Amino acid sequence: MTVTIDKPVTSANKPATETPSAVIDRISLVLDAFDGPGRLTLAQVVRRTGLPRSSAHRMLERLVQLRWLRRDGRDYELGMRLVELGSLAVHQDRLHRAAIPKLHELHAATGLVVHLAVLDGTDVVYMEKVGNRMAAAIPTRVGGRQLAHCTAVGKAMLALADEDDVDVLGSDFIPRLTKYSISTHVQLRAELLKVRSHGIAFDREESLPGFGCVAAAIGDPGEAVAAVSVCGPMNRMMFDQRLVAPVRMAAMNIWRAVEGGPVRVTPTLQQMRPLRGGPAVHPGIRPAHATPRKLA
Repeated sequence: MTVTIDKPVTSANKPATETPSAVIDRISLVLDAFDGPGRLTLAQVVRRTGLPRSSAHRMLERLVQLRWLRRDGRDYELGMRLVELGSLAVHQDRLHRAAIPKLHELHAATGLVVHLAVLDGTDVVYMEKVGNRMAAAIPTRVGGRQLAHCTAVGKAMLALADEDDVDVLGSDFIPRLTKYSISTHVQLRAELLKVRSHGIAFDREESLPGFGCVAAAIGDPGEAVAAVSVCGPMNRMMFDQRLVAPVRMAAMNIWRAVEGGPVRVTPTLQQMRPLRGGPAVHPGIRPAHATPRKLA
């Protein structure tokens, strides 16, 4: 990305002062350069931001002083203050607070890794990850991103998104993560139609070889604010009601907790027939008595 920085207007004897918005824009530009793993040198920051070397160096050193960044020799990385603020942002989120106990219940019921994610453009962003030693084998992290159309949580939300949100994926051929990933809009639309019909989304080695996921959207009927999933090795995944039912229940319980509803269903691993035709109604689920409200 090429960024053009306008030179400040100067008088005959005194340079003009940068406006607060211009300073904030530059700080954001510098911090956005660290969107990825690893450390960056001054030269890399200059190359990624397009800022003058002296300006970039001055801002980097000031951000180090504020603990927004950390410097080790000539290398810079995100600092503890950003970690603290990011953690506070997540834990202050109403959806996240409501979801945490339900995510742990779903993990206990299935023994699989559980994710909570939201949709951001063509990506999903993971808000929480719950699991045991198996979690280390799945390279997701809180705050991390993944291509939405390659994940179960992403497809669960895309199925309820506007057509324009799906079209932003671009050309006829869309990026793949594995040989099983959806690669065309025709395939994607057919897949999202099935997800919309059944109310459940699957990932069969589409985002990570050897692993699968089952996901359901969280939110009002026909609208998603987030999604929850269970993930694990393919030899432990059951793409039928045995996992579909507890995932659906978890999604329902999370939304009711956000809405303050009284109904709560404990997710349990189901021994039921494979899903056929459309979503089955589990006998333990009752319709909500109050009309759900949109999440603020």
